[in-house]
Amino acid sequence: MSRLSRPRVLLADDHRMVAEGLKSLLSADFELVGVVEDGRALIEAAKRLHPDVIVADITMPNLNGLDALALLKKVNPKVKVVFLTMHQEVAYARRALEAGAAGFVLKHSAPAELLTAIRAALDGKTYLTPALAGEVIQAFRQGTDAPGDPTARLTPRQREILQLLAEGRSAKEIASTLGISSRTVEFHKYQMMETHGLHSTAELVHFAIKHGIVAI
Repeated sequence: MSRLSRPRVLLADDHRMVAEGLKSLLSADFELVGVVEDGRALIEAAKRLHPDVIVADITMPNLNGLDALALLKKVNPKVKVVFLTMHQEVAYARRALEAGAAGFVLKHSAPAELLTAIRAALDGKTYLTPALAGEVIQAFRQGTDAPGDPTARLTPRQREILQLLAEGRSAKEIASTLGISSRTVEFHKYQMMETHGLHSTAELVHFAIKHGIVAI
């Protein structure tokens, strides 16, 4: 494959060592157009660089990969995102696929599996790591997870605010990051607490961690 025709890949991972290892892995067959370390930087880079495929972690600061994908899909419904993650839970894989991910690969998988997933994404296919495929298919058939997922009741804006709150940001800092008023941040915060029967910011943070909005 000539260098001029190599597919363009954007990498999003906040672990420097992982990112460096992926650079080496991908450099032979793909053009690495950028490396970012959080979900908001991913969205900006994707708009600017127009990669053919994005390889992203799920757990990232400022905005997690799943919520970043949802926002990217609004801008470009055809965006191809392959998740490379430590999360082995079926719920994460299911959420990723429901959000429109093109692939879901575990970080401890063989490097060749990520390359296979990227190539599948480029071909318009969806790749799911064999380690979880059976359980995920069963979950879809049984319809488990979705009805009992409390995070499904959160709006995209509430998910953004909740992650930033859980990362220790003040209402003023969140307002600045999202381009909204502090009053709007507080409104969403108390709306989330009322909807989910929570009584303090600490309980809201615990809810965010428990349901995978943010990792500890």
